Amino acid sequence: MQDSQIYKVAIIGSGPAGLTAGIYSARAGLKPLILAGLTFGGQLMLTTEVENFPGFPQGIMGPELMQNMLAQAERFGAKIVYEDVSEVDFKNKPFKLKASSGEFQAESVIITTGASTMWLGIPSEEQFRGKGVSSCATCDGFFFKNKDIIVIGGGDSAMEEANYLTKFAKSVTIVHRRDSFRASKIMADRALANPKISVIFNTEVTEFTGAEKLTGVVLKNVNTGETTNMPIDGAFVAIGHKPNTDIFKGQIDLDPKGYIIPTDTTKTNISGVFVAGDVRDYRYRQAITAAGMGCMAAMDVEKHLGMDHG
Repeated sequence: MQDSQIYKVAIIGSGPAGLTAGIYSARAGLKPLILAGLTFGGQLMLTTEVENFPGFPQGIMGPELMQNMLAQAERFGAKIVYEDVSEVDFKNKPFKLKASSGEFQAESVIITTGASTMWLGIPSEEQFRGKGVSSCATCDGFFFKNKDIIVIGGGDSAMEEANYLTKFAKSVTIVHRRDSFRASKIMADRALANPKISVIFNTEVTEFTGAEKLTGVVLKNVNTGETTNMPIDGAFVAIGHKPNTDIFKGQIDLDPKGYIIPTDTTKTNISGVFVAGDVRDYRYRQAITAAGMGCMAAMDVEKHLGMDHG
């Protein structure tokens, strides 16, 4: 299918940034196209309860929050296409975006493709993924009732995963390669205060072991080089995120880690291409900050199109 329409704005991604940009640009009458991806909703689809999004004193389930945002964008006239963008061409206007059903064209683009979980990258991790190795506590925690598990990492997401997993597990051990956590004090203190959680510092996991499923890990002390075997039933990898920017390489300015570099609040080095959310923000990475940036990007696009067309 060739979609011959030239959209005023196309939004790539459908997390809080993309859907908020969709709501604002739809209300501004721009009739945005949201290329939501095969799986819409971003990382919030992997979380259960969101307690820090303003307006929900009792908390709200991540998927429900995203479903609400999607319905809101659609209500104001956003067009949602559940396809991944495989290629972009920002060299000439209108910009071209290639997806599985064909090519879409747009006068302006907002990139909100977010970031994905990073893995350790050792062969045995791949082998046991889904058989004891996971990156999503809320997806898989339930399977580890009364089991002994480890969480690998030292940031907020590691603390969050560890705390969440204590609902199910018998014991949770946080394994971190440094001698202190990167996590915010409140998150670290909460984890350390939990009687089910213990910590092994200065240590990394070098191998996952087992036959059909995971039964243990090899731990290596980074100071002494000494290795030990630890029997466990599950391992959750929480070492950070990688921005989803592979399709933008060579099309737009990226920093060494692959995050899009904004030249102004939401502008990029390409006039007419804007960015919002975790694909440019490795610092805050919150639903509310992503949504706020989505709002700013939509308003910047509206202004940009107004200038473009007298």
